[in-house]
Amino acid sequence: MRVGLDGSSLCGPLTGVGHYTFELARALAVNYPSDQFELVSPKPFHPQLVEQSARDRLPNLDFINPASSIKRGRWWSFDLPRYLRRAGLDLFHGTNYEIPLWRRRRTVVTVHDLSSLLYPQLHRRPLARRMRLRLPLGVRMAKAIITPTEAVRRELYSHLKVKPKKVTAIHEAPRESFRPMSLDESFSTRARLGVEDGFLLFVGTLEPRKNLLTLLKAFAHVLRDTRLRSQLVVAGGEGWLMEETFSFVSAAGIGDRVRLIGYVNDDELRALYSSCRAFIYPSLYEGFGLPPLEALACGAPVIASRIAALEETMGDAAMLVDPLDVHSLAAAITDVFENEKQRKKLIAAGPAHAARFSWEKAAQSTYEVYQNVLS
Repeated sequence: MRVGLDGSSLCGPLTGVGHYTFELARALAVNYPSDQFELVSPKPFHPQLVEQSARDRLPNLDFINPASSIKRGRWWSFDLPRYLRRAGLDLFHGTNYEIPLWRRRRTVVTVHDLSSLLYPQLHRRPLARRMRLRLPLGVRMAKAIITPTEAVRRELYSHLKVKPKKVTAIHEAPRESFRPMSLDESFSTRARLGVEDGFLLFVGTLEPRKNLLTLLKAFAHVLRDTRLRSQLVVAGGEGWLMEETFSFVSAAGIGDRVRLIGYVNDDELRALYSSCRAFIYPSLYEGFGLPPLEALACGAPVIASRIAALEETMGDAAMLVDPLDVHSLAAAITDVFENEKQRKKLIAAGPAHAARFSWEKAAQSTYEVYQNVLS
């Protein structure tokens, strides 16, 4: 079997879709050495990924940059279909809701979430508009659809009228690098990043859907109503529509307790996950939610939103709160400082729960979808 996967999310610093694409491709190549897998993109891949793949020594995983007229917006409609015909691939997997306009129709598409359709006001208008146009087309044309959770699978049924038998929910997983690290091991990373002991941690692209504003309001309540003077560390690349959030930090007078450290690499993330007092993820909507699962794998107590996808992936291993209830979130933050028994219970549960998810399982289930499409 020769399979192409959309690698366009692998051209810069990786976020959720990029991690999914790369880890899935690696796991497929490892588990099915007699098959050939290609990551295909019109733009050059991030050099670190190519170097990492070379270290993995996977001769059946290639990084391909076909000739492209991308400046004219013809990648999905012309350049990619032309390459697929020329390369003779058996199947193409669109790893982020888009697939080539390819008449052979041997395509699989992953739909990570319906955020741009359900909450367009939380996204840049061009992205929301493109999603409204391309997502219904992609799920209609694809032979099979993959979602990261049953929650998204149900949303596809209700909002896009997709036939249930066409969709398979396949859980993602934390990367192997995420495992507990001692406080001593994490010290140098925390010192370099200006992170204090006993800090709270948020990780994610800074965009309205991640609901950082509610976390900041809850954090301000904790600082005002208790004697706690913890530091809130915010790790993630700057996204969009965050003016109100940043203005609140100044208006509330908590700027000296909030540390914005930007995008961090996996080694830095592991150190932060492993040494935080608690990891907090108050997202309004998720299709899966990798950061809280990564935090669990590193032994962090996790406070997350009580929303469908996170209820599915977190189970009883995290404290779940209403993402719109500032007071409940503030109470949960206070609890992880004052209730040591509860905190230790969460620390013990996290790694075991995260171990139930693996990229090997995800690759095996995805490969079964490929086989069904080709049969």
